[in-house]
Amino acid sequence: MKKGYQKYIPFKPINIPDRTWPNNVITKAPIWCSVDLRDGNQALVDPMNLEEKLEFFKALIEVGFKEIEVGFPSASETEYEILRTLIDGNYIPDDVTIQVLVQARPHLIKKTFEAIDGAKNVIVHFYNSTSTLQRKVVFKTDMQGVIDIAVKGAKLIYELTEEEKKRNPDMNIRFEYSPESFTGTEMDNAVEICRRVMEELHITKENPIILNLPSTVECSTPNGYADQIEYFCRHLPNRDAAIISLHPHNDRGEGVAATELALMAGADRVEGTLFGNGERTGNVDVITLALNMWTQGVDPELDFHNINKIKEVYERCTKMQVPPRHPYAGELVFTAFSGSHQDAINKGKMYMEESGTEYWEIPYLPIDPADVGREYEPIIRINSQSGKGGTAFILANNYGIKMPKAMHPEFSAVVQKACDEKGKELKADEIFDLFQKEYRNVCGPYRLKNYKITEEKNEEDYLTKVHFTGELKYKDNEPVKIEGVGSGPVGAFCDAMNKTPLREYEFIDYDEHSISVGSDSKAISYIQLKTPQGKTIFGIGVSHNIGYACMKGVICAINRDQADTMRDDTMPGIFDVC
Repeated sequence: MKKGYQKYIPFKPINIPDRTWPNNVITKAPIWCSVDLRDGNQALVDPMNLEEKLEFFKALIEVGFKEIEVGFPSASETEYEILRTLIDGNYIPDDVTIQVLVQARPHLIKKTFEAIDGAKNVIVHFYNSTSTLQRKVVFKTDMQGVIDIAVKGAKLIYELTEEEKKRNPDMNIRFEYSPESFTGTEMDNAVEICRRVMEELHITKENPIILNLPSTVECSTPNGYADQIEYFCRHLPNRDAAIISLHPHNDRGEGVAATELALMAGADRVEGTLFGNGERTGNVDVITLALNMWTQGVDPELDFHNINKIKEVYERCTKMQVPPRHPYAGELVFTAFSGSHQDAINKGKMYMEESGTEYWEIPYLPIDPADVGREYEPIIRINSQSGKGGTAFILANNYGIKMPKAMHPEFSAVVQKACDEKGKELKADEIFDLFQKEYRNVCGPYRLKNYKITEEKNEEDYLTKVHFTGELKYKDNEPVKIEGVGSGPVGAFCDAMNKTPLREYEFIDYDEHSISVGSDSKAISYIQLKTPQGKTIFGIGVSHNIGYACMKGVICAINRDQADTMRDDTMPGIFDVC
């Protein structure tokens, strides 16, 4: 045997110089068929029991699947029992078609027809493997040999169906055939075996067959599968009497891409599983396919608005875990750690609010989390790689704390330091606690012990003069009386402070907003000062009185610049009465 990569036989592409699929787009949903209860279940370490299968079946119906492959009833008594429970327990809605899988073997086909007795709508899905490798290694026969197997199976299925219709005229039985390992089969041979099966089943346009073309083992790039589908559709006689179905696996990690291109190439139907569960690397993930369509303005006709609930059912019934980076459903897919990403998301959200756009236009978020039942709160997550925008987003969206933009770098540095010290991400409540400790809990060394505001109005020039008197206390020293005059309370207070040794602090700017509503409404003020050394520093103040909130913010900023800054973590929180 050859060594390394040289021992593998490369996929032989089909020569279609006039292929059309690259110019096509997906404009409508395919027919969906869930194979979770069969293909997905058989890949589980511990297959689902009856109770779990019933719960999963109900979940699939809620999502909107109208075709569900429920199992392989001829394979075991357990599979047989589950199907009979679904039928006898009236679990199958009238608008849902169950699908059963069977190999093209006479005794298994007969057992399958026993199992479906009494069902209203059934797809009998039979198959045999057709690939060159399977013919050579497993069956040791030629193509005519595998055609004979398929034709004999089709003949028996047709006979049993006709007998069943006589006994139960209301029963609707449809046919599906899979040349298993289609992608490893010569295309002309694949077309021929399907033609012979259609002939044997007396297929018409009014009663079409489902021809399922599996990528049983993914063996090429996605364009290779698309070429195969287009070739097959072009060369199949009586094409309008067939529903072309896809059954991709994910061995190369390209199942979703292969399916999308194959739909562009002419396929009508997709068989897949939730979250891509299945043999080896899994089946194609229907959730990703459907929501990819959703983000392109195409209704997938499946409902994933509560993806967390679907995820819970899936994990409980299968004992599998959805990876945190799984598209649309993973724990981390609506998060952003990078500072530039966080900033862009924050700006995108503000743009949407301000512009009133009808479209989803937020960078780094290809889908609105609300469309799948997710929340905005966890979008931004903070670690040592995060930027100032993310921290501001958390405070604004979770707590209504809207820091002025100039303040973002200062507090972001505080957060990043905490992340570095912890060595992990910070939760929203931890960030809020940091904000309170850094700004709200500052209590010294300077304190405004008391103050009084009086107004003086001149009726002749309509000017108002505000007088401020108060006591400024440094640590345990005796309070010092301060006085000032201004056109407003804040101006008068700043005038008073300018008559103290703190006059070298320069008032730069302030912002304020309400942080509660109703009778308990409070204001938060953000004060920006320039220190005697020329550095910018911020402080905050919270109060029912807007003027007092501003004064507290000035004192807070000055105290934060002191070498002997004092903090009291037992102080009332920002949202407490103050």
